[in-house]
Formats: sequence, structure tokens, C-alpha cells
Amino acid sequence: MRKFLLFLVVLLCGVTFIGRLFYLQIYKGSSDNLYDDNAIRKVWDYPKRGFVYDRNGKLLVGNQPSYDVMVIPREVGDFDVNEFCSLLKIPREDYDKKLKRATNYSPRLASLFLPQLSKEDYAVLQEKMRKFEGFYIQKRQLRKYETSIGANVLGDIGEVNNRDIKKDPYYQMGDLKGKQGVEASYEETLRGVKGIKFIQKDRFNRDIGPYKDGKFDSLPQQGKDVTITIDSDLQAYGELLMENKRGGVIAIEPATGEILAMVAAPTYDPNLLVGRQRSKNFTKLYYDTIAKPLFNRSLKGVYEPGSPFKLMNALIGLQEGVITPEEKVTCYAGYRYGNRFMKCHCYIGRRNNMVSGIQESCNAYFATTYRKILDKNNSASEGINTWSKHVKSFGLGAYLNNDLHVGAKGRIPDREYYNHAYPKTFYSTYTISNAIGQGEVATTPIQLANMTAAIANRGYYYTPHIIKNIEDETIPERFTTLKKTTINKEHFEPVIEGMHAVYKNGTAKFLNVKDIEICGKTGTVENFAIIDSVRTQLTDHSIFVAFAPKEHPKIAIAVFVENGYWGSRFAGKVASLMIEKHIKGHITRKDLEDWLLRYTLEEEYAKPYTGKPFNINGKTLLQQVDEQEYYQLKRKLNSLNRPSNSG
Repeated sequence: MRKFLLFLVVLLCGVTFIGRLFYLQIYKGSSDNLYDDNAIRKVWDYPKRGFVYDRNGKLLVGNQPSYDVMVIPREVGDFDVNEFCSLLKIPREDYDKKLKRATNYSPRLASLFLPQLSKEDYAVLQEKMRKFEGFYIQKRQLRKYETSIGANVLGDIGEVNNRDIKKDPYYQMGDLKGKQGVEASYEETLRGVKGIKFIQKDRFNRDIGPYKDGKFDSLPQQGKDVTITIDSDLQAYGELLMENKRGGVIAIEPATGEILAMVAAPTYDPNLLVGRQRSKNFTKLYYDTIAKPLFNRSLKGVYEPGSPFKLMNALIGLQEGVITPEEKVTCYAGYRYGNRFMKCHCYIGRRNNMVSGIQESCNAYFATTYRKILDKNNSASEGINTWSKHVKSFGLGAYLNNDLHVGAKGRIPDREYYNHAYPKTFYSTYTISNAIGQGEVATTPIQLANMTAAIANRGYYYTPHIIKNIEDETIPERFTTLKKTTINKEHFEPVIEGMHAVYKNGTAKFLNVKDIEICGKTGTVENFAIIDSVRTQLTDHSIFVAFAPKEHPKIAIAVFVENGYWGSRFAGKVASLMIEKHIKGHITRKDLEDWLLRYTLEEEYAKPYTGKPFNINGKTLLQQVDEQEYYQLKRKLNSLNRPSNSG
């Protein structure tokens, strides 16, 4: 028995020893554990980032080589730091700060020390790199924007932070990722997959070649190219028309939900956020809290929609059966409720039906319609919930579930929203401002453009989106799924006739474009700001929505111009020109084009900060740009119209 016991003990020890050797040599020697082996240096091989094209195949974003100085803090040797700083063109204080930051991240892992050397600096440094132990140069791709437009669309890439690294282990300190726009929305598609090389080191910490002949190395996988829905020519034209103005423009193809143009004004050249000057330029843009060039007004700007929202009340009134297209309402230059008066531009005694009510933007007609909707069942509390449900079916008051990096919900109130102000009794007159798109209603330009597309389609829409094609992939199903509104198809025709009448005989009749049947709606929204603790009225916002042609529409558009006086003065001109540009490919209304280039609203925007008197309802003259700037804009326009630039 003792013989067997001794034999078993020896056998058990042998098996244990062999198992431990297997674990150390085979299992622990796998690539999963190479990252923790101090005798092996890890070198990441960064892939080329995917290209970005516009809808017509024009290259918008490509790549250019970049050279980063990397550091492994624990391996930094004794060398002439001043010489090293001189070659990198940085002060000694920056060297100490960067090295400390890298050490705090990890003493034994490689960190980005100095990004994006120029080719010239790289050539000089590479020759002497052997002297600076612990440092090496890593090549990767940097973005190259082949255009100066669409910064808010394309976005940019920047260095990851600790939050990014914790959220996604793919990233390491010094890696780059999309920060805004398409670069952020399609980061995982565009970035590709990093490769890696494992380099064996000897006991003197010198590289002696690939570990196990490169058995565990991997090649990078290039990012996928994407085609976006933007028409770069239309985008460039919209940005030019919005020079010296603030606001947002969204143009959508109704049949698909594809975004044709997304203009946020003021904007900036995307090339400013590339290279060594990125941080400096970003800081300058970020701290411009007056013009806010980084704020995407087309997606995040929340405004009262004004008169374009009257179209919603017309449709809901028809759906709920409280009005007919022929029914007339008498207007006395406005609508009186209690001791208040909501004025409009109709003459006293004018009788409007639906078409003429939309054509003349009659407040009395739509206030009457709104009250009928809410009071249909003698319960305004129930009525406003019904009203809210219809409005939200057009994508208002909620995120659109699109593929854009930022956005805002806007606001469409219901009874619950008003519970705090009116906990017990609720009457339709309490919220009468909603009838004309003011009060508690708030929307973004993209939501109004989507609403207009749904009207153009006679009751349905596709989620607005920026992606048209991904290399070797299909776009998400949510962008090709039809969404129906709660309004029956037959109710859209009289509303569309009213929008057509706006261009024929109404508030936008001087914006007509020959041979294009445009349907639109002007809007003027009161604009208030708190200045020195006082609620102060500023110049009204200019708003316009439209689609064209009337049948089989190709474009739906919403334009917001802050402090733009009234709907047809600025926003209407921008909308009409962009519609003509998209449908005809050239402009016949040169007078409108020239007017927009010549006039600026910068003085309006400066008034709250200069103490100048505010312009209310356009009572003062518009300010013109100086002749030099005007001719610069004209030259810019001429360059857009060259045949080589057309899509």
C-alpha cells in the first residue's frame, strides 16, 4: 500500500509540474497575454480612415500622413532634453508636463507625447531618434478635408479622453476618434480596426526583432468609405447665402428622407480642426459665446415655429372634422380673446376660407380653428391631448431617431405639461398662442423641414438621415421604413393649395420662380432676450418652409434666420433660391441672390452688446456689407457656378 501511495504522490507532482509548464508555455504565451509582457514592445498599426463622399460621388474627406512622437515613460533614458525640445519646437515646461501625463496614464505602456509632426520636422527628428531612448515615431493617417464647407455636417476627429477609453477598450491614450458630425455618427464604420506588431527586446532593452516571427501580429483593417446624402454644391450655396447671418437651413428629399443640405450659420472651415493648430483653433471657436460657430443651429436651435405651424392646425382641424376647406371666418385685422388682441395683416371684415387663410396667414382663422379643435367634446383638457397626438405624429416634439450626432426635442405641450400652471380648470383660450406657432410650441429647423416633407408626401415621411451608402453594407432599416401621420391623405390637398397660393398671391408672391410650382409658408416670430435682468424685445426672427414642385416634390426646406425681420425678407429668399438651385441647377432670380449677398444682420446681432436701440419690426434701414466684402462674396459665388464644380 505504501508503495502505491509513494507512486501516486510522485505521479501527482509530475502532472502538476507538466500542467504548470503547459500553462506558462502554451496558454500564457498566447497573444492575449503579450500585452502584459514587459519584454515585448507593442506597436500599433493604425488603419486608413474611410473616405467620405457626397451624394454625387465628390470626395469630401480623405487622409494625409501624420507622424506622432510616442513615449514609454519607464524606458526614458538619460539624454539631452534641451536638444530634444529644440527638435520638437516645444519649451522644456511642455516636455515635463507631457511626460508626467504619460506616466500617470501608464509608466510601461506607450502614450502619445506629441501629435502630428510636419513632414519636415519628421525628417529632421527621424535621423536623431536613436539618441532619445524611450521615444519613437509612429505613423498614422490624419484627416484631409477636400472642401471648406460643411463643417457642421462632416465634423472632425480629436484625441480621446479618459471617458472614451473607459467606455470603449478599443481606444488607448493618444488615439483619435470622431468628435462631431458624420465623423462621430459613423465612427465605428470609418475608423477601421487597428493592427499590432509585437517586438521582442533583449535584456538590455533593445529591439531584436518580431516576437515569434510575427506569429501574433495582425494587419490593420481599413475603415469603410461612406457616401452621405448631402449635395455639396447645394450645401456650399446655402452657406454662402447665409453669410453674415445666424440661423439654420435644412433641405430634405421628401421621397427618401435624405438630407440634401444642412446649413448652420455662422460656420467655419473644417480644416481649422486638423493638425497641430487644432487645439488652439477649437478653443477659439468654443469660446466664441456670441456667434457660437460650433453650435449646430439646424439641429439644436430651438425656436417658436410661428406661422408655418398654422399648417398643422389646418390639417388637424380637417381631420377632427371641426372645419371644412370652404368654411369662412371673418377677420377684424386680428383675433380678440378676453381683453387681448392677436393682430394680423388682414383688412377689417375680410372673410377667409382655408386657402386664403393660409395665403394671408390670418390669425383669426387659425385661432378659431385651434379653439374648435380643443373644444370639440366640450373638454379642452381632452382636446389638447388629441391635438398634441396629431402634431407629434409629424415628428415634432421628439428626437427623430436619425443618424445625426446632436439634436433637440423641441416642445409640443399636452394637458400634463399645463398641469402645473392650470391644475384644475383648463380652457382653450389659455393656450391660444399655440394656434399661430408661438406660446409653448417650440421646434428645430430639421423638425420643421420634416413636417414640410410629410405635407409634400400627403401624409407620410421617412426619418431624415445623412447616410446614403456604406461600403459593402446596407443602411439601417429605420431610414427606409415609411412613417404615417395621423392625418388622412385627402385632407392635405386644401392645405397644399393654400401653400401654393402663398407664392401665387400671398405673403411670398414676389419670391416666385419661373417654371417651378412652389408651395410655401412664411413665418415671423417675436424674439425676446433677458438683458440686464429686463425682458427685452429684439428684432423678429424670419422663418420660411416650402417644398417643390407641387406634384412629385424633389425638395422640402425649412429656413430660420435669427433677427431676420419677417418671413419673406430673409428666410423666404434663401428658400426660393435653394429650391431653384436644386431643381434647375442654375439661378434666374439674380436680384434675390444679390440682395442676400449685399445685406448683413451683424449689426442686429451686435445691438444687445453695444447698447444701441433695438429694431422692432423692420423700422430701421438694413445694414449693407462694405464693397470689399461684397465683391469677395461675389467671387465666391462665381467659383461655385463654374462647370467643374457642378454635381
